[in-house]
Amino acid sequence: MPPPQFSPVLLTDLYELTMLQAYFEEHMREVAVFSLFVRRLPERRNYLMACGLDDVLAFLETLRFDQAALAYIDSLGRFSTRFLQYLDQLRFTGDVYAVPEGTPVFANEPLVEIEAPIAEAQLVETFVMNQVHLQTVLASKAARVVEAARGRQVVDFGLRRMHGSDAGLKAARAFHIAGVHATSNLAAGQAYGLRVAGTLAHSYIQAHDDEYEAFRAFAQLYPDTVLLVDTYDTLAAFARWSISHGNSGPASVSATYASIPATWTTSPSRPAACSTMRGSSA
Repeated sequence: MPPPQFSPVLLTDLYELTMLQAYFEEHMREVAVFSLFVRRLPERRNYLMACGLDDVLAFLETLRFDQAALAYIDSLGRFSTRFLQYLDQLRFTGDVYAVPEGTPVFANEPLVEIEAPIAEAQLVETFVMNQVHLQTVLASKAARVVEAARGRQVVDFGLRRMHGSDAGLKAARAFHIAGVHATSNLAAGQAYGLRVAGTLAHSYIQAHDDEYEAFRAFAQLYPDTVLLVDTYDTLAAFARWSISHGNSGPASVSATYASIPATWTTSPSRPAACSTMRGSSA
């Protein structure tokens, strides 16, 4: 089944358009300023990391009501022909003031401000909040994980748990802005030029008759890999690999824990070497 088709300008709420028609009928064309900020931060969270501006700017630069969008709006039976003609000519002509992506921001400090004729500023409100909110939450979480890693590399494996493909792409970019070193998401690697990384899944271990033989086969093919030792018995698997390879083993050994957002990966030959992000909750 092909993905649903829609006009990008319709990534807004119905009430934005009903207000636009009211502004139009009342001849309200004055310049307005819309500020996006948070009033307060959760306890033990003293900053956010701004993200999402790039998508906002791309949206504003290409804002158009194409014929498909106008036909759909007309089918709702709520808007006058004169207003639809107005929408046909509408373009964003305002100014955007924002902190650069990757900038720490605090409560009551604007992340983005839109200064434009009121209808233009009103129309884009939903999209601006949607993009900046999600990506800022993700970048803020990633920044704390990177800080906790204390210089160890952090890798994003969050795609399979994201709320849809678009969120998976935006998350990988937000994590990169926050300092995450690589992503498992190949689409994000292609789209944004991000470094990609990965290990193996538990299904690979289960596909073999013997756990140790699975380790050995994978390590022979990928000597610098990370091995997952928690498929069956974490301690037993780690002990068997360590006894066989001592401190000169070719691969790192990893145990993943679903209850925490970051996985600390340890190697027999060195302390914690890598962290893998498997969740995105703030």
